[in-house]
Amino acid sequence: MVFWLILAAVIFIIAASGIKIIRPFEKGLVERLGKYRRDAEPGLQFIIPFIERMVKVDLRETVIDVPPQEVITKDNVVVTVDAIIYFQITDAFRVVYNVANFEIAAIKLAQTNLRNVIGEMELDQTLTSRERINVTLREVLDEATDKWGVKVTRVEIKKIDPPQDIMDAMSKQMKAERTKRAVILEAEGYKQSEITKAEGDKMSAILQAEGQSESIKRVAEANKFKLIAEAEGQANAIVNVFKAIHEGDPTKDVIAIRYLEALKQIADGKANKVFLPYESSAMLSSIGAMAEIFREGKDSSDGNEKVSKK
Repeated sequence: MVFWLILAAVIFIIAASGIKIIRPFEKGLVERLGKYRRDAEPGLQFIIPFIERMVKVDLRETVIDVPPQEVITKDNVVVTVDAIIYFQITDAFRVVYNVANFEIAAIKLAQTNLRNVIGEMELDQTLTSRERINVTLREVLDEATDKWGVKVTRVEIKKIDPPQDIMDAMSKQMKAERTKRAVILEAEGYKQSEITKAEGDKMSAILQAEGQSESIKRVAEANKFKLIAEAEGQANAIVNVFKAIHEGDPTKDVIAIRYLEALKQIADGKANKVFLPYESSAMLSSIGAMAEIFREGKDSSDGNEKVSKK
């Protein structure tokens, strides 16, 4: 009875060893007596114990960290480069039977191609052209690993470290460049400020000139209306005087007297010289004639008085 129990347990263990479970992201390769037999899909699979063997291959995208290494650039600067590789197995058969250890092979291949790619570039290019390095390295690795049934999806440069003295020089250069840009920006700001101030002064002067022009124009208009009003008033006064004179029908004696009064007012000025109109000479001769008539009349009256007394 014990023998049969032991035999059943051994048979169960052997049968259980032939049961394999493949997960959805895996693929199995079944070998029979050391020879590839078939592929095993995800799910429950059975193999013949001691005769068949199953190798499981992970088909998910995987990351390989490439160890840092020193690389010499085109301008003879030693830099330390660290990279990572993203890959995905597309053919389980080839990745198992075409390469002994894919990860080690991929790391060595990446290191070699990093030396080739960065060795053709100068230091400044390596620091500013990471995307170019990534693309070039991915294309090279993808082409080389295609026969292994692997697809290199991405290659990323984690860091590129120049020597310390180069980093110090770059830091000084960057500081000088930032100082230069700060000075330029300050000068541009001052220039813009002065331009804005000059434009403001210009607009102020223009507005002030326009205001003065408008003021002068309005003063001139006011003076014009004032002169027009005064001229109209004087014209109306002359017309009224002329009308009154003609309606009053003055004699020549009255006119002569008024004329003398006007000349008296003219002579009352402070000027040393008095200019009389030309027609005043005729008026003065008339007045002289009138004076002679009055004088003759007076002399004749005085003679008659003397005769009567005698």
